[in-house]
Amino acid sequence: MIDNKTPKKAYYQAFTPFFELIKKYPSFRRLWIAQAISNFGDWFGLLALYALVQRYSDSEFLLGLVIIVKMLSLAFFSPIAGYLIDRFNRRLLMIICDGGRALSLLLMLLVQQESLLWIAYALTSFQMMLSAIFEPAKTASIPNVTPPEYLVDANIISTATWSIIFTSGMAIGGFATKWIGVEGVFVLDALSYLVSAWFIYRAVIPQEERCPSNTKGQNKSSFWEDICQNIGNDIVLGICYLRDNQQILRPAVAKGTSTIFLGGLVYMLVLVSDSILQMGSIGLGLLYAARGIGTGIGPIIARQYFTDEGQWIMVMGASITLSGTMYLVVGLTDILWMMFVFVLLAHAASGANWVTSTVLLQVRSEDNFRGRVFSTEWLLFTLGNSLSVIVASILLEWQLFELQQLITLYAVGLIVAGLLWLATVANWERNWLQKRLSPKG
Repeated sequence: MIDNKTPKKAYYQAFTPFFELIKKYPSFRRLWIAQAISNFGDWFGLLALYALVQRYSDSEFLLGLVIIVKMLSLAFFSPIAGYLIDRFNRRLLMIICDGGRALSLLLMLLVQQESLLWIAYALTSFQMMLSAIFEPAKTASIPNVTPPEYLVDANIISTATWSIIFTSGMAIGGFATKWIGVEGVFVLDALSYLVSAWFIYRAVIPQEERCPSNTKGQNKSSFWEDICQNIGNDIVLGICYLRDNQQILRPAVAKGTSTIFLGGLVYMLVLVSDSILQMGSIGLGLLYAARGIGTGIGPIIARQYFTDEGQWIMVMGASITLSGTMYLVVGLTDILWMMFVFVLLAHAASGANWVTSTVLLQVRSEDNFRGRVFSTEWLLFTLGNSLSVIVASILLEWQLFELQQLITLYAVGLIVAGLLWLATVANWERNWLQKRLSPKG
């Protein structure tokens, strides 16, 4: 007799670890809720910022400058952020970051004419500097509030949450900007960060205490003296830590390797919607929804089929290659449903790369170096993303390539990057594992 309830039972069993983690561990639950609210704030106010720039200027350069300011601010502040995350209490830093971002959004209300637009860019840069602290601090804190056996599930929940928020946040923000205006969105966005800070305040986040590196034999220095005297030394120590621990360096460069081409491909989706699909914001919304859905389901699939952490470096290379292959199809078609499906598949592979690399970094890094490790990873990711977008925009601006030709070229580049990863990095990982498991090792 066939049990018709078996598929439903298997479905619930697949999601049981996620429910148990959220239910049993209140500090993780509060950190997760704070992340969801904070991520919503990141995307909810973005279209309002674009609308603010467009209100006082019709310059395409000034609109694009928003993206450049965001990416470069993240990149340049990441090394300092890593030092702060490892040196000071991460929970307190995240609360301060949420409060600072709320204040910066309220100060956006001061921009009432074109001559004051510089304030919007300065505040955006300030927000991104705070995000450069918040995001790695959150990721570095997950192992401190999560049992080792739930670590993969915790990161899948985190990534899936980002995907859902990304898919819905911009859409809701767009409608809100139209209905309640730019100023109303900024106020609501500021409130969202304050709610996030409240949940982090209620969480208990243990952390290994670390003393300043220059206090031995010296009088205790002030807060600012400590920062000035130790920041350069600690950044160098973080770089040396990655250099001397290749098993950590390998997953640390996975996201950066992928985004060298994937960042430009995501940017070109905006142009695809207008010039190829001719659907404007509707087409862009669908393609970005495909991106968000794919990023959410990819890690879940990877968790089911690749439970051995020894395979994950190989999975990263395969994911990069698969993302490029899927975008190759996107560059060769002008049919919406095909683009939707293959963008979804491309970012499912990208999501698997994201979670496997994150978990390996959490497992392999010492707690008092984890902030610098994730900040370095974030630095490589944002620099790769910025470079990818800048090169793509210049090539299109100078009309050296047609849009679909450039998508195809970037997709091939992504495939080559994945194959090189499999031929080199995956091989180094295999040799390290063999040496580690051998009796002499």
